[in-house]
Amino acid sequence: MEKRKRILTGDRPTGRLHIGHLLGTLQNRVLLQDEYEEFIIVANIQALADNFANPDKVRENIEELLCDYYATGLDFDKATVFIQSEVPEIHEIFMYLSNFATVQQVQHNPTIKTELIQKGLGDSTPLGFFLYPIHQTADILCVNADLVPVGKDQAPMVEDTRQLARKFNRTYGVELLNEPQALFGTEINVPGIDGAEKMGKSLNNCIYLSDSEEELRKKVFKIYTDPNRIHATDPGKVEGNIAFVYHDLFNPNVEEVSKMKCLYERGRIKDVEIKERLFEVMNEKLAPIRVRRIEAEGMKKELLEKAVVGSQKVSAIARGIADSMKEAMKLKF
Repeated sequence: MEKRKRILTGDRPTGRLHIGHLLGTLQNRVLLQDEYEEFIIVANIQALADNFANPDKVRENIEELLCDYYATGLDFDKATVFIQSEVPEIHEIFMYLSNFATVQQVQHNPTIKTELIQKGLGDSTPLGFFLYPIHQTADILCVNADLVPVGKDQAPMVEDTRQLARKFNRTYGVELLNEPQALFGTEINVPGIDGAEKMGKSLNNCIYLSDSEEELRKKVFKIYTDPNRIHATDPGKVEGNIAFVYHDLFNPNVEEVSKMKCLYERGRIKDVEIKERLFEVMNEKLAPIRVRRIEAEGMKKELLEKAVVGSQKVSAIARGIADSMKEAMKLKF
């Protein structure tokens, strides 16, 4: 039987997951869990990089993350969910790879640049946080993944992985490390309800998978539309209107969305009508996830135990890769 290709993806346990995660990567994980050998990392050590003084928060968020995974349809018996801190070989692989990365490379990584600004770290950036994009390459290569489902904002991380794997192989004359491909969900980053380019936990502009129906409704009716439209009869702008961005993402009735856009541009439909319909389609999509999320609350211990078992499986795989790297570098005795 042909060996299945491997997927590696995951999240830092820094809070609940939102609809940006759902559309960007979570849906792909569920769709691909039967076709690929799928590994999903809970990157708790990387979460500590900017939460090192609050380990209780990170520990609690691990359980919340596992609940969100279950809620979206992830099968813990098909996909291997594992905890980063339980696979020490990742950190060994990271050290071997670090010689092939430069400080300048990390400094120019657009994801880390954005996060440094968002978190206000400025001149007091923890080294662990600064290095985490390179540490992520070790996450991917610890199972020699072929494919990495990510949101668009994580594309630089996958490219870094490809470059480091290529440099390692060329330097030591081996064909050991894969150069994985990125798999994107939505073509754009899902914007925040406030109109910000990206939905982010620290920006308080998210719609979470665990939000109740009432919370969802409140947030939908706060969504940024056209600030220059004073009256419902005024012609409205569709471009940059987050309500319509969300309709494009969630409303399967393309003809209906197109009609609403035309009416909006002619001042023939109210913002409240657009948002009411948006709430209906989003609630239809999120309601089954919400039900499973409630179910998962009573399964936290079970889900955590499965993640620990998954960690043992990954540790064995990563040990083999680390040993092969050591042999290539003449470090194995």
